[in-house]
Amino acid sequence: MSSHVQEAGSQDRARSAPRIAVVFYSATGNIAAMAEALAKGAGGEGAEVRLRPVRELAPREAIDRNPRWRAWVDSNPYPVTATLDDLEWADGIVLGSPTRFGGPAGQLKEFLDTTGGLWARGALASKVGTAFTSASTAHGGLESTILAMNNVFYHWGAIIMPVGYADPHLKESGNPYGGSFVSRGSAPPDDVALQACQLQGARFARITAQLAGAR
Repeated sequence: MSSHVQEAGSQDRARSAPRIAVVFYSATGNIAAMAEALAKGAGGEGAEVRLRPVRELAPREAIDRNPRWRAWVDSNPYPVTATLDDLEWADGIVLGSPTRFGGPAGQLKEFLDTTGGLWARGALASKVGTAFTSASTAHGGLESTILAMNNVFYHWGAIIMPVGYADPHLKESGNPYGGSFVSRGSAPPDDVALQACQLQGARFARITAQLAGAR
């Protein structure tokens, strides 16, 4: 993974640039690749982007049983993990996770469960949110996982942005809820999925800029 997009956008850019935090969990690198594509799309629209994985919580023995999982953990391409400060800093928040029985991974959920203090004082209200996911099978819970992540946005009082079919390519990728990919076991994200995520990021940056400017 390229390191330069982890802090996309100049620190000297005017405050009018939308601030976007992409918070995700990736076990084998697929979600991370999609997060990078989304960040690229947002950065191309002038957004300041923070790419922030959440902490790995799985026990060593579980990771060791999957060579791709172990290789990803050992590679550690993201030395900085997500914090509550990233959420408060952002105008828009993107959540990404592989499906786990139709919902997001426990690693992401554990992080989101720590946001009660921010929620209680309204610090997450009126931020913009969007989500993306991957699964190993075509009916493995893609849409329900995005909807489950959106439930968090509802409780925060955030404004949810689906991708819809605003671009013809999104009809090819096929999921109006958010970027998604079917790995069929071990395949990395294909160009269709990555382009959908890039389009999602670009649209998210534009809409977040409009709403942040209005506030």
